[in-house]
Amino acid sequence: MKLLAIDCAANLCAACVYDTVAGKELGRSVLDLGKGHAEHLMAVIEEAMKTGGTDYAGLGVIAVSTGPGSFTGLRVGVSAARGLALALKIPAIGVTTLKALAAQARETFPGRAVLAALDAGREEIQAAFYDEVSVLRYGPAVTTLSQAAAMAADSSPVLAGTAATQIAASAGRAFDIGPTSATADIAVYARLAAAQGSGKKGEGEKPKPLYLRGADAKPQAGFILSRKKAGKKN
Repeated sequence: MKLLAIDCAANLCAACVYDTVAGKELGRSVLDLGKGHAEHLMAVIEEAMKTGGTDYAGLGVIAVSTGPGSFTGLRVGVSAARGLALALKIPAIGVTTLKALAAQARETFPGRAVLAALDAGREEIQAAFYDEVSVLRYGPAVTTLSQAAAMAADSSPVLAGTAATQIAASAGRAFDIGPTSATADIAVYARLAAAQGSGKKGEGEKPKPLYLRGADAKPQAGFILSRKKAGKKN
């Protein structure tokens, strides 16, 4: 079965086609955009399928990164995945960015616990802790840098994500460091979704963006103009 994985959670607009039976990537397309995922995603998907030697009819499942990450990017990716899954009548499977970062770290450091953590600004860390057999033990949740450092000091995990070096510095000791990016390689999402789908988990469910805190943009009530009442005609 061929799986299409989509990632718009951070700066990348990425897609890949993955053969779940052979366990290998068939083709990919990745753009480092920062912003503008909505304008480029469908072209990225088309390019990934072209290099992967398939078309929409050949797909059996859609995978998508669900965050935490960019509010806009997550909405774009998840909406596209759900729309394609609905149109093609195939399952859609969500994979969190923290789980994917932990899985990528474990490729370099097999059999190790991983603390995947993203710098969310405002002195906040978005984190998840996975034990030596990839079981989620904490999070995904928002915590402080000092709390994340204390968690790392207690268990000596591999650190991954954009907050990895900050946590190591705050803990005041050396740690093994995995990927320090805001998202994992697109093939990692594909592999995790393939394993998740094989266990019948996620089938029939609709992926949802994982937002661990509210949006930064807030309505400015002081600038809202009151509506004028329509006057009576003479």
